[in-house]
Amino acid sequence: MIVDINEYAEGAVLLSDLDNAIIGIVEDFNGRRILYSKEKILNILMVRDGMTMSEAEEFYDYNILGLYAGEQNPVFLDLNITPIPDNDKISYYSE
Repeated sequence: MIVDINEYAEGAVLLSDLDNAIIGIVEDFNGRRILYSKEKILNILMVRDGMTMSEAEEFYDYNILGLYAGEQNPVFLDLNITPIPDNDKISYYSE
């Protein structure tokens, strides 16, 4: 489905120069928000800006994940987790 994000998710916060990391739109009671791939953001920072993985992760944590721009702040998906069974509960390891 092709949508005009500015119209479909009116008021949602878009991150500058990270359009290629958008993977969807999520909805909650406050409206629609932009869903970004953490992995794609890190790749963009490394390729475009020449950062190492460590530098990209530090930049992401402080400047992107730490950003609060209102109720329609972007959200981020991290697919690099592995479930670790531990008796009756499940823990997760993030790579």
